[in-house]
Amino acid sequence: MITLPSNIEISHINDIPDIDVSVEKGRHARKIMNAFAIRWGDSSETNLLHILGLFDRPIDQAAIESIIGQDIISGLTDHLQHQSEAKWLLMLEKLRNARLIAHKSAHHPDTLDCHPLVREHFGESLHQTHSQAWQQAHERLYGYYKNLPKQQLPDTLEDMAPLFSAVAHGCMAGKHQEVLDDVYWERINRKNDFYVSNQLGAFSSDLAARSSFFEMPWYQPAAGLTDAAKAVVQSWAGFSLRALGRLQEASVPMKAGLDAAIQDEDWEGAAQDAGNLSELFLTLGKVNAAVDYARQSVAFADKSWDDFQRESKRTTLADALHQSGEFTEADRLFREAEGMQKESQPGYSFLYSLRGFRFCDFLLSQGRYGEVIERASQTLEWAKKNHAPLLIFALDTLSLGRAHLLQTLEQKSSNFKPAETYLNDAVEGLRKAGTQHHIPRGLLSRAALYREQKNFTRAWEDLDEILEIAEQGEMKLHLVDYHIEACRLLRAEMTCPSGDCADLEARFQGHLRTAKELVEEIGYGRRNGELDELEEWGRL
Repeated sequence: MITLPSNIEISHINDIPDIDVSVEKGRHARKIMNAFAIRWGDSSETNLLHILGLFDRPIDQAAIESIIGQDIISGLTDHLQHQSEAKWLLMLEKLRNARLIAHKSAHHPDTLDCHPLVREHFGESLHQTHSQAWQQAHERLYGYYKNLPKQQLPDTLEDMAPLFSAVAHGCMAGKHQEVLDDVYWERINRKNDFYVSNQLGAFSSDLAARSSFFEMPWYQPAAGLTDAAKAVVQSWAGFSLRALGRLQEASVPMKAGLDAAIQDEDWEGAAQDAGNLSELFLTLGKVNAAVDYARQSVAFADKSWDDFQRESKRTTLADALHQSGEFTEADRLFREAEGMQKESQPGYSFLYSLRGFRFCDFLLSQGRYGEVIERASQTLEWAKKNHAPLLIFALDTLSLGRAHLLQTLEQKSSNFKPAETYLNDAVEGLRKAGTQHHIPRGLLSRAALYREQKNFTRAWEDLDEILEIAEQGEMKLHLVDYHIEACRLLRAEMTCPSGDCADLEARFQGHLRTAKELVEEIGYGRRNGELDELEEWGRL
């Protein structure tokens, strides 16, 4: 049952027919609002409440004027057009006295607002009783908002807000394909730049916009989209959901997008979708499935004859094989991909972007930190030159931080400053990039740094955050890494005179046992050698 909150009052209640006039808590909100609608009938008050029901937030009067300032929309603006200022103010006072709209805001005097329940009720009422008027009004709002930004391509989320409103209203007006092509793709995404996610890290805002292209998120795209567009918006939605840490949800639209791309023989799109699924299942800890999807992505990429897809999907497969413990084949694929890139892009001698990060991760697992410092330093310069996405800056910085930490340890130096600078920057960069599934990578490496510095409190803080992110997103790959680093940290604490060794040893064994069980369950073969080392420690 929907009820008005206790702080919402109704004035002049005796004037409203068919209402129980008792003031008992929990009065049925819809019954009250229906009574007002009956009391006022076809009036300017009802017209305005229906207009407010078109929005999900406070609305400026200029937007209302965009609806009522043109030809009459039958059933919606009949009593609002050509209304004198005196009658307008009297109507607002009447609605405010009835507590159906908020009092005038001192900070935003030109806006009108009402309780969400009022919006919901009158919006649904308009849609059900005057569907054509509902659609016409949204179409006018679409035109108003898409023309509102001063710049064709706004740079900030604040300046882009009208375009997000245009997407919502345009889709409710039934113009899904036009909105996708002209507003979302051209002006919000900036085509293949994916500006909102790549440069602003605003995955939540982007996902909210993408939801407008679905009739049932994230299962059923809007009927007004072409078949190709339906496949694309499903893939996009899955990508955003994954970045927000909603991995299980992400798999549904990703799989649907892949199936649609295969059916359309869109091999480039299929390669991209299969690659995204491989990354998704890898983070979920379904390593065998990740390898399978990665092999599919390579096959689709080869059928597409797209150089980028052929190179990148080989690194997707190499990364999945690396995590499964297949080091030889992973190394071969990384070098094959790099050779292909050198042919297609002679100016770039190293794999770069996410492809380069994957290779650096592999090289670091082989102890080749010097090579990683050379590679990541170069790819970071390329990222700056090419205005790369926020994520790529963060990942290159993370590679440098990890490599400098390993170098410092091998040299038995106490100068952790370069590693500390890079790793702090990497964690901050990953947060700005907005990709929840990558943040544990940075926190894990920084926790290792804190462990070496014997700053155990800060190390546990980073590990606790990894645990929170990994458990919420069911990221079993990161859970394994958490338990392994927890073992190392506890081992380091045991070497300190103040440590309660019996308690620390028990916790160490608990984390080690969990890590071994998870590694066996998910097929995370990369960590087998590290587990053997930890078991040897436990026997000492």
